[in-house]
Amino acid sequence: MNEWINNLRPILSSEVFLLMLCLGSFLLGVLIYKKTNISLLQPLLITMVIIIPFLKITGIEYKTFYENTRILNFMLGPSVVALGYVLYDQVGHLKGNLFSILTAVLVGGIVGIGTVVIVAELLGANHSLVASLAPKSVTTPIAMNLAEKHGGVSSLTAIFVVVCGMFGGLVGPIILRKIGVKSKIAKGLAMGSSAHALGTARAMEMGALEGAISGLAIGLMGIMTALLIPFAEKLLF
Repeated sequence: MNEWINNLRPILSSEVFLLMLCLGSFLLGVLIYKKTNISLLQPLLITMVIIIPFLKITGIEYKTFYENTRILNFMLGPSVVALGYVLYDQVGHLKGNLFSILTAVLVGGIVGIGTVVIVAELLGANHSLVASLAPKSVTTPIAMNLAEKHGGVSSLTAIFVVVCGMFGGLVGPIILRKIGVKSKIAKGLAMGSSAHALGTARAMEMGALEGAISGLAIGLMGIMTALLIPFAEKLLF
């Protein structure tokens, strides 16, 4: 078995194969999610369940996987920008709500960074881990750059971002429903500010306005986090 895997490893670790594996796993996840409509069976979660054991069994290093699928990382940026088109269709709903939106995202940024940093410090985490955790609520490209700039580990930050997004995407709609949030703008802000792209994907399922506002929240949260982390670094870690 090991000899067979070793012989196939050059093919299995190639850029084309790994990209097809990622896309195929995700499409399978989308199919399963649509068929079952079970929140826990999110496409990204199913993709992780397939890819992680595959890398473990074949012995392909994460560095190799990351380098050969870097185009997917690159596409995260354009995909977030593309949400601007959806927002443009809903721009009329922003009139009279801009100050409330900015205030909500600012408070969300302060709470999101402050709570995780304080808890990490109380538990005795070192500076590198704290810096890796701080930008967990923003989309992956921004979070990784912020983590590196402030002494964190970008690959560790990427994991925290994915876990945060998955958790927010899974439980966010349930929490919003349980506490009785009715405003579509509030729902979109909550999902985008706390669970970035994955939260936005769930917000899109709620409605066009929720998805558009969630996309806006991703960008605003990125800006707020970039501005707030230097202050948090001086005050908290």
